[in-house]
Amino acid sequence: MAVHRHRLRRRRLLRRGLIALVAAIALAGAAVAAARVYLRSAPRPPDTTEARLLTGGGGEVDHCDLPVLDGSGLTADEIPVAYTPGCAGYTQWPQPVLAACTEPLPAGAPDLRGLWPDDSSGHLERVEQCGDRVVVTSVGVIHDMRADGTLKGGVNDVNPRCMRIRNRTRYRDGVLEMDGYGIPWIRVKRWMEGDELHWTHPQAGVHRMGRICHVPADRVTREPY
Repeated sequence: MAVHRHRLRRRRLLRRGLIALVAAIALAGAAVAAARVYLRSAPRPPDTTEARLLTGGGGEVDHCDLPVLDGSGLTADEIPVAYTPGCAGYTQWPQPVLAACTEPLPAGAPDLRGLWPDDSSGHLERVEQCGDRVVVTSVGVIHDMRADGTLKGGVNDVNPRCMRIRNRTRYRDGVLEMDGYGIPWIRVKRWMEGDELHWTHPQAGVHRMGRICHVPADRVTREPY
């Protein structure tokens, strides 16, 4: 009799545990679905992108002729924040955002500026820096941020799938770190090793990129998403 009651009790506990597990999975699924809706529909900041950036000519820029960061020109605060145009992304390689900015980089910040292709994956990106501003241009998006370690100063834009993204950006130990939504395990890192820019991404893996001066002719224009 005692054995029978023990078995019944175990069955009830297992049933309750299974019900709780199913409920937890359902709640998690609902949360993920709600997050996806939010990330696709959340309002974006007012667009302060300068019109000149998207009028063409970016493919003619010599990206090896970098501004001298001697403080003789504009500061990072004096240049409007740039954003990805719409959900389709840019169709012509944009002009540099920080071309007129000469504010020195923070102490200890690596100089990552330049145009960087990854021959193994076809990835191409431009990195601009001035003061604590960082702008990464690639795959149709323009991500303009402050490397100040706050979500407020980080990227507030969309990714190539037009999902809203935020990040916290900072320099640490010679590395530019970007934490998606401030979460350390969603971290993108960029740093220099010799003449190569190294880039790691949780989904895209590790890239090692060498500098070029001009956007390749077949990358100057792109089809919208």
